[in-house]
Amino acid sequence: MYAIQYDEDIIVVDAGAKFPDEGLPGIDLVIPDVTYLLENRDRVRALVVTHGHEDHIGGVSYFLKQLNVPIYATRITLGLIDLKLQEHGLQRETELHTITLDSELQFGGMRLTFFRTNHSIPDCLGIAFHTPEGVVVHTGDFRFDLTPVNGQYPDIHKMARIGEEGVLLLISESTNAERPGFTPSEQMVGKHMEEAFLKAQRKIFVSTFASNVVRVQQVVEAAMKTNRKLALLGRSMVNVVNVAMEQGYLHIPEGMLIEQQDINTLPPERVAVLCTGSQGEPMAALARLATNSFRGVEVLPEDTIILAASPIPGNERNVSRMIDNLFALRARVIYGSGSSTGMHVSGHGYQEELKLMLTLMKPKYFVPIHGEFRMLHHHRQLAESVGVKPENIFIIKNGDVVDIQGGEARCTRTVPAGNVYVDGLSIGEVGTVVLRDRKQLAEDGMLVVIVTLSRSEGKIISGPDIISRGFVHMRDSEDLIRELTNLVATTMRNLQREHVHQWSVMKKEMKEKLSQFVFARTKRRPMILPVIIEV
Repeated sequence: MYAIQYDEDIIVVDAGAKFPDEGLPGIDLVIPDVTYLLENRDRVRALVVTHGHEDHIGGVSYFLKQLNVPIYATRITLGLIDLKLQEHGLQRETELHTITLDSELQFGGMRLTFFRTNHSIPDCLGIAFHTPEGVVVHTGDFRFDLTPVNGQYPDIHKMARIGEEGVLLLISESTNAERPGFTPSEQMVGKHMEEAFLKAQRKIFVSTFASNVVRVQQVVEAAMKTNRKLALLGRSMVNVVNVAMEQGYLHIPEGMLIEQQDINTLPPERVAVLCTGSQGEPMAALARLATNSFRGVEVLPEDTIILAASPIPGNERNVSRMIDNLFALRARVIYGSGSSTGMHVSGHGYQEELKLMLTLMKPKYFVPIHGEFRMLHHHRQLAESVGVKPENIFIIKNGDVVDIQGGEARCTRTVPAGNVYVDGLSIGEVGTVVLRDRKQLAEDGMLVVIVTLSRSEGKIISGPDIISRGFVHMRDSEDLIRELTNLVATTMRNLQREHVHQWSVMKKEMKEKLSQFVFARTKRRPMILPVIIEV
């Protein structure tokens, strides 16, 4: 999420979400912190979305619940956003506007124009913000595929015109800034997909990102040429395919799609299955197929599995485990990106394409975005190599602000920013303390100590009772549990002799004594929860 502000008007670009890594147990989604926008809610005019990938629209519903502003996006992007609004019951409350390459939007002193870019989803746009200070360009995600499968060519002429008129600041993505050369064309995938379909002897399962509509179309065409019916597995795959078909971005012959229950009724050589789960998500279709836990559909020996996507950084372990499980089922698994299999090419430009964008735009100032710090650093070097002055390049962190006044840019201040965690129905309620407790529970388990005291005399009338969960097995550690029980009893008697009756003091003392003893004996630090009951 980025915000462009001129005078009293703020335009928000994209509202994405990311999936949690292993360091965020129990978290369902990570969305941006919009504190600054809430503090300036009267200035926020619109949300403009560059394209329909999850890292650009995944947080839209949560954003709208806090700031209900008009949304501007292309047809397919709005179609995908609409699915999210339905899930959250926000359809009737949200103002949606369709934009095209020729659209112009005016918000106060800002005029927005658009140019087409290539990516792995149709209708991707870059945005030019025309202000009295100068032009600011946000590229969105892009590549330069000069032979696109869907006929949506990058608008190089329009980019060049914007550059000729003068670009004050370019904000450009950096995902593949480490990779030399040019991204291979998506057409390469279609050829390899067709070859794999021709060689397959039994069922074919293809897993890719549901939003990669161009890739889905190539799977459809390969299935057509090999006389196979096509089934869809996974809610997001079904939803995206329906939206893309309704809006004319995806063409599937009538009668080709079959229901899940029909997969086993046809000869295996007549069936292809398009499913979610290319990132090894445990509950996605392919991961469940790999563990034989998908009801009604099985991966059998000699079935062909095609992973038409590369692992997102952080997902490698899950993907590797899933591939192992598929091989254990004696399936034929085709995985890997680029030239190794030809089943996947990136939707993000390599170094030469990033340099081409810089050369077309000829910006005075440059901000690389999207990627790890090393990618931003490589993109900075690319910018320097095509003539951008080193002092005019800003590598910014979440919350950093680049101010431009009188044609001069500086980055000297920050605004509140960071991550907000979505856990079930709660948004932002899970913080550092809760996550730390979850990690501790996951690593060392917990001990619950229950002591019942007499209200009148303060003496122990029941317990101490100790319950272990995830720390040790009670039956196998009877000696340790007995020692812990004796330690608690001794601690409570000492406190009674010292006339200490405050629960908080008693709990703290129990916790400290048990922690020291348990660590000395086991070198582990379980969470310890003392419970005192008065009767």
